[in-house]
Amino acid sequence: MRIGLRHSALLVALLLLPMAAAAQQRSQPAAKPPAAKPAEQPAPEPTAPPYEPQLLQLSEIMGSLAYLRTLCGGREAQDWRARMSALIEAEGRTPQRRDRLTSAFNRGFKAYSLTHRSCTEASQEASSRLAAEGEVLSRALAGRYGG
Repeated sequence: MRIGLRHSALLVALLLLPMAAAAQQRSQPAAKPPAAKPAEQPAPEPTAPPYEPQLLQLSEIMGSLAYLRTLCGGREAQDWRARMSALIEAEGRTPQRRDRLTSAFNRGFKAYSLTHRSCTEASQEASSRLAAEGEVLSRALAGRYGG
């Protein structure tokens, strides 16, 4: 049984809410991480849904959070991999689509692993910002395509 975008986007939105709330509580001014070049998105397959770019962006955010929360010893650090697996299960209708979602997650993970070697205020700030961005994106996806 496949879960549609409505369910997967709502699931992701609900999973991101605790992160955004925690991020707002501990938000501290910190140095902004160096601007990364926008990741080149693979061309979507002809049957890709219209929300594919946003879903890939959300996958990349989840990869970044998986790295940063692990680096900083967050209680929910390993949850991000499980959340990504659930998203792939719900949205990975073809091997190509699963590969794109996985690649986006890995890009996000690798991008921060290159510049953050230890947990710093900047790492925590990046994590907070990413959680907030992911929450906004997942809510937008659920609102627009969820039902």
